[in-house]
Amino acid sequence: MSQDPTAAVATLPPSDEAARPMATDRLASIAVAGLCLLGLSAPLTSTTVGWSAAGISGLAVVAALVVSAVLRPLATNGAAALAAVTVTALLFFGLVTVVHRPDVAGFASLGFFLVLGAAWLSAWLAIETLSSYVPSRPLLGRIADVAVPTMFGAFLFVLWEVITIGCGVPMVLLPAPSQIAVRFAASLPILGEDFVQTVLRAVIPGWLIGSAAGFVVALIADRIPFLGRGLIPLGNFVSALPMVGIAPIMVMWFGFDWQSKAAVVVINTFFPMLVNTVAGLAASGRMERDLMRSWNASWAQTLVALRLPAAMPHVFGALKLNSTFALIAAIVAEYFGTPIVGMGFRISTEVGRMGLDMVWAEIAVAAITGSTFYMVLALIEKRVTFWHPSNRGR
Repeated sequence: MSQDPTAAVATLPPSDEAARPMATDRLASIAVAGLCLLGLSAPLTSTTVGWSAAGISGLAVVAALVVSAVLRPLATNGAAALAAVTVTALLFFGLVTVVHRPDVAGFASLGFFLVLGAAWLSAWLAIETLSSYVPSRPLLGRIADVAVPTMFGAFLFVLWEVITIGCGVPMVLLPAPSQIAVRFAASLPILGEDFVQTVLRAVIPGWLIGSAAGFVVALIADRIPFLGRGLIPLGNFVSALPMVGIAPIMVMWFGFDWQSKAAVVVINTFFPMLVNTVAGLAASGRMERDLMRSWNASWAQTLVALRLPAAMPHVFGALKLNSTFALIAAIVAEYFGTPIVGMGFRISTEVGRMGLDMVWAEIAVAAITGSTFYMVLALIEKRVTFWHPSNRGR
């Protein structure tokens, strides 16, 4: 009697490669639950102050972890990701809530840090699960793509908060994120003025002028080969010049206002764009260039139809790098003379006054600005270079 081959295939046992992730997930989930149990049981065997606030909420977290340890490896991919994220969020919330209690802040015990280790393991498990999540719909895929870096960043901030508050780290050494957030909210008018002076008046004009000038000069250098051979070594030379040496010279030439800061930004963004654009214009294939010559295409026609599209990944790479260089250059330039406003001026002033929370608030503004700038350029790049292999299937 013949047998159905599909039935035999369906009854095959799972391979070792397929079973290994399931076993790893089960062991990790059990380890998370075990660490939490050890942490919450520490006050029963020790008189050390620091974890008496856990109570019923801590036991509820352990119950959720035990259920996750049993059911998570048996769940579907999406359910496993949701379970891991939920358990991790519970741990994060519990740790941040407990660490601000007077009997824990500055006196966190071994049990508290055992639960912190469980939170780290749970976050690792959740991020790994989300990274391997295969969505059934594009919207779920985009949500997962955002959730992975969001959870990773949230865990870093929770770790920072818990360690600085639980260990009683002085503000002059490292303020907690909550302290920085309080100062940030209380100093919004000052931070807004500094943002306008540094970003809107110096960074953006300097970035636009430097990047545009580097792009145009790269086109000229491509058209005139000897000019390109002379400019590339000069670009490498200027890129190696220290910013702290260029900034005071620009201040002497253009004054103490935003013009000198924009000039420093132009110098720091011109040559990266020049070098990357020249490399991008040479990135088109020899076969494509021979095809354009066989059609008797002019230099301009070949440039527009073939070489500029091929150079776009390099151009956007330079734009994204320059967005970071421009912000750093403007802030450093403000150390060497500026009106009594600006991010660099505020940082240098507050460091002298030991106002570290304000310094970190300015750093937060710079980080948010740079990340937003980079994200916008990455979105534009994805639309422009949709044909590039790095963007296929995304």
